[in-house]
Amino acid sequence: MRKLVAAAVAASLSMLAQAQMDLPEAVRVPAGNKAVMTATGVGELTYECKAKAADATAFEWTFVGPMAKLMDAKTQKEVGKYYGGPTWESMDGSKVTGKQVAIAPAAAGNIPMQLVKTEPAMGNGAMTGITYIQRVNTKGGVAPADPCTSAAAGSKKTVPYQADYVFFRM
Repeated sequence: MRKLVAAAVAASLSMLAQAQMDLPEAVRVPAGNKAVMTATGVGELTYECKAKAADATAFEWTFVGPMAKLMDAKTQKEVGKYYGGPTWESMDGSKVTGKQVAIAPAAAGNIPMQLVKTEPAMGNGAMTGITYIQRVNTKGGVAPADPCTSAAAGSKKTVPYQADYVFFRM
């Protein structure tokens, strides 16, 4: 049984490596990093209607932050959460934050693919040693289509989204 599980994991990670070649170069993970886990984020992105920085008389929906459950890609059991920071936190208490390195367009109506370089993990567990996180296979999450005007200034809207997060280590 252990050999079957190991073979399935190896095949899955091999498919992830091949999938890297199918992604836009901007969001590919640097050589030497290996995919160790994939989780599907299912939740909401919050936007706020604010005045544009360049023109205070014009308004736009501005990204505030995410809130999502991280579900194991195979078992669909909750393995953690994703929230503002950005922060990915495992059920074991370990967590990582990071900074966006690059984005690449996704299909119309979906937030872009993303590559994040992480800071060292807090706590010991699943997030220990994670170097990069890639957001792919995005669904939804774009800013609301509702008008954003001076009358709506300060209002917030949530938008459902889903995305796969691939976690890498050296």
